[in-house]
Amino acid sequence: MYNIIVLATSNKNKVKEFQNILQDTPVQIKCLQDYGPLPEAVEDGETFDDNAYKKALHYAKVLGLPCLADDSGLVVDALDGRPGVYSARYAGEEATDSDNCDKLLQELEGKDDRKAHFECVLSLATPGGPALTWEGRCDGEITTKRHGESGFGYDPVFLYPELGKTFAEISMEEKAKVSHRGRALAEFASEIDKVLVWVKQRMEEIKPPKPDHKEFEHNDWSQERMV
Repeated sequence: MYNIIVLATSNKNKVKEFQNILQDTPVQIKCLQDYGPLPEAVEDGETFDDNAYKKALHYAKVLGLPCLADDSGLVVDALDGRPGVYSARYAGEEATDSDNCDKLLQELEGKDDRKAHFECVLSLATPGGPALTWEGRCDGEITTKRHGESGFGYDPVFLYPELGKTFAEISMEEKAKVSHRGRALAEFASEIDKVLVWVKQRMEEIKPPKPDHKEFEHNDWSQERMV
């Protein structure tokens, strides 16, 4: 039972990405949709690390299971690190991926410096509070227009120079090898045996103690007694 880890997301693309990378490990990945409606985590941290931990701990406590959360985003040099932790809602709370890409391209219009990188922090938390973290980073640059039809988020405008393509122009398998999330997950997967031992120890720590029946030893349970 200690090989079940809940991925703290309802994003189907992320779930597929995680499952593909972890398919050869003993981990059984679940996601939030497997458990029905749940109270949402408040992601109001100032860093990716803050938000990943907040999300992982929130759902670990709600479900009573170890939860793995990631917070990731795009950091653009010419925009002083924006969109950063606001990457998913850069163009507004209800913004679509297309809306966010539009705003980014507009803000970079006419700028020569288009260097950017994706960052990802993974946090694995247990209901009792302790957590482990992994980080990944992928450097690239922002294109002047969209390229490619696959991927999600900022993938159509993020050029990975080593391949000469945007993330939306490569397969999920190719992306998993070089992306910020792929690199963080690769670190996680490489330590999975140790991680599962850690999870088992942490989960057993929060189990309620077994009842002590010594106080009942004097009772004679062989006869029914009338009150």
